[in-house]
Amino acid sequence: MKIAILGNGGREHTIADLISKSPKVNKLYCLPGNAGTEFIAENIKIDINDFTKLEDFVEKFKIDLVIVGPEKPLVNGVVDFLIKKGIRVFGPNKLSSQLEGSKIFTKKICEKYKIPTARFGIFHSVQDANKYLEKVNKPVVVKADGLAAGKGVYICEDTENSKKAVNEIFNGKFGAAHQVLIEEFLEGEEMSYFVISDGKTFKKFNTAQDHKRVGEGDKGKNTGGMGAYSPSGLINKELDFKITEKIIKPTFNAIKDMGQTYMGFLYVGLMIKDNNPYLVEYNVRMGDPECQTILPLLKTDLLELILSCCEENLENQKIEWKRKKSMCIVLCSKGYPDRYKKNIEITNLEKITNNQNTFIYHAGTESVDNKIYATGGRVLNFVNISEDLKKSRQTIIEEIEKLNWTNGFYRKDIGFRIIDK
Repeated sequence: MKIAILGNGGREHTIADLISKSPKVNKLYCLPGNAGTEFIAENIKIDINDFTKLEDFVEKFKIDLVIVGPEKPLVNGVVDFLIKKGIRVFGPNKLSSQLEGSKIFTKKICEKYKIPTARFGIFHSVQDANKYLEKVNKPVVVKADGLAAGKGVYICEDTENSKKAVNEIFNGKFGAAHQVLIEEFLEGEEMSYFVISDGKTFKKFNTAQDHKRVGEGDKGKNTGGMGAYSPSGLINKELDFKITEKIIKPTFNAIKDMGQTYMGFLYVGLMIKDNNPYLVEYNVRMGDPECQTILPLLKTDLLELILSCCEENLENQKIEWKRKKSMCIVLCSKGYPDRYKKNIEITNLEKITNNQNTFIYHAGTESVDNKIYATGGRVLNFVNISEDLKKSRQTIIEEIEKLNWTNGFYRKDIGFRIIDK
């Protein structure tokens, strides 16, 4: 089979790595890919949000399957576009992708289908939002409605900062904004819960905990993710049942009631309090860096799973996992998530261990004239699998120190809630 993977981040490198190991693959393309995918696939420089160019490529190279990694093309309707052209594609359609494309869309589903989530208000002007902020208890969570690369969420301790967040959103920091979402702040611990669906049935696809804040101790600004570990230390049979019955099934019922089916990965972002789940957000694809953390634990052929979804045959697939734990620590460019320098060379990569338990997935990198350069805020994902998360963390830190990349920084406390109790 000829497979094309859309995207250029750590998630897409991880997916490409597993897909490349399937005996069914004859040729693998990454569009546009990064310096890491170049070693296992052919990178093709294409704007994946230009669907016409994408169609031309797929037809010219006779691609058998397109796997969509990032959220933007999903929300913009790439799946609908390709299916109309007779092209097989893995990922949810445009309407289903509104689960991530609009936080307010998801909140309205929660309200209608009684899905447990934070209490919220929807506001269409700065003035209305500010009036509400004057009287509501703090802290609050202020959210941009649309896609914001994981950064459109503000946790505000006081009225002044919450008003500032509202102003930034309405002033277009994350694109044109006609409404803003303000939620109560939920106390508890976060958990990432994943499922895979073929439109008829769904199956659990492991759990993780992501660390979004830039600083150690989960302090500072929100990022796209500084690291993660899998499985989550919070999961148990009772909680698993509640998540399925109270959150996932009602959501898929909502999609069905709209006359749609959901095919692809679904990330369920949760807050857990007293062993009860509350929905924080949905992502309509694998998370990043959770994907880099979860997929190395998968024993089942990933391509077989994806094909079973395309053929509406997931029910007959068995998903098997290694009986180990996994951790990912993200090496970022200094200055991230704010301003940072680009096109900085990364040397010493040859010193890094690569074996069945320790490896790197590239994110914001590019290869030029046999040299590798940092082009993004999140640059490299260092991953280790073992039976002990503390051991994995120490192994990763040693590998990052070997690299000795002076333009980078990382968190040394990933997994602290479970490791350092």
